[in-house]
Amino acid sequence: MVNRVRVKICGIASLDEARCAVDLGVDALGFNFWPKSPRFIAPERAAEIIAALHPFMTSVGVFVDETLDRIKEIVCTAGITAVQLHGDESPEFCRGLQGVKLIKALRVTGDFDAACAAKYPVNAILLDSSVRGMYGGTGERFDWRIAVEAKRYAPIILAGGITIDNVKDAIAAVSPMAVDVCSGVEAEPGRKDLSMMKAFMAEVQGVHR
Repeated sequence: MVNRVRVKICGIASLDEARCAVDLGVDALGFNFWPKSPRFIAPERAAEIIAALHPFMTSVGVFVDETLDRIKEIVCTAGITAVQLHGDESPEFCRGLQGVKLIKALRVTGDFDAACAAKYPVNAILLDSSVRGMYGGTGERFDWRIAVEAKRYAPIILAGGITIDNVKDAIAAVSPMAVDVCSGVEAEPGRKDLSMMKAFMAEVQGVHR
């Protein structure tokens, strides 16, 4: 039996989506604070959703090349418990956020060096596909052998094209700390399909059984 792989559903935009995820046993919810994303949510709206959930649910704020002051402001406003940096933030920038649970997303290119994961002073590295002009939610997968290599340097969250159809294979191939799904459980960008969320979690829980 593999160690239990956690699940983060990113791009939560409504209380119904959040409550469904909680009921299904999802470990973390991602709230996208990048204004250019179709999954953008205002910090005040995220705060309302988070306040309505049980206190042990992990809420992750997703930021893209935002300022330190603005990130800290939104952390307080929304009441999130972890920060995910999904832009081109440097290791030095990450050091400015010590004291908060921190995830750094790295986009996997053809010449990606897995050892670069060791440079970031964070709690976990999220590996995502590199698609020009997009920061997450690409629906594209990369070579999972790169994620296996990256595990030598940091705890890994596997993202990028994770779906109902391939999540079992992803867990078997990589055994990551967690998987991150976004477009793989959406009816359209910015709107989750609750039946797809249920089917996704059933696949993950089937691995654990």
